[in-house]
Amino acid sequence: MTDTSYTGFGDKALPFLKALGFHQNREWFHENKDMFETHLNEPRGRLIDDLAQRLADKKIPLTCNRKTSTFRINRDVRFTKEKHPYNTHVSAVITRSGTKKDQGLLYFHISPDENFLSVGFYSMESDELRAFREAIVARKDQFDAALKPLLDLGFVFNQENSLKRTPRGFEAITDPETVDLLRLKHLTLSRRFANDRLKGTALLEDLVELAESAQPFLSFGWRVIDPVRAARDENSH
Repeated sequence: MTDTSYTGFGDKALPFLKALGFHQNREWFHENKDMFETHLNEPRGRLIDDLAQRLADKKIPLTCNRKTSTFRINRDVRFTKEKHPYNTHVSAVITRSGTKKDQGLLYFHISPDENFLSVGFYSMESDELRAFREAIVARKDQFDAALKPLLDLGFVFNQENSLKRTPRGFEAITDPETVDLLRLKHLTLSRRFANDRLKGTALLEDLVELAESAQPFLSFGWRVIDPVRAARDENSH
């Protein structure tokens, strides 16, 4: 292995992010930027490079790269009440195109408060979400089978922002489990992981395992939303 391979995040990764929470100013950040690069940013880049290679080797239709998959440490504060200039986490997405705009993604999030992996379809357009809900109702057995590998790994649906009522058009559905799914705004699942996964190649292995286990669920979703997107693009021309 060359020294460009991922070998884990630095031991100052989480302490740096915690300190950044207290020192939300440019001077402190620039004084400590080397620590950010060495312990967080460069390891994240290596993780992404190695993950992209592993996914390609396994012919999994997901990818990532340092430029388009990572979120910046600087916050965009133009439209937020919270004006602190830096994020206190590092994260990245893995999608079919390797860009953040693509639907059907893996995501990792590292912070002093919690580390987690996520997978699924986040902030879909309303027509995509409706089609997804219709597909769940029409093919519930297929959907359950596609979900099973993720549930077996301990992933659970994210309930935040779920609707209080069943969305319009689905009022006739009475099965409680299906109703819960239909009320979700984002069809994403998450699982937390402990700080020790940041050492060695554990997080890389976890992401490869997640990518493999997520294929049935992601494929189910892509088959639903790709035609919706294609039709929308056609109509916009």
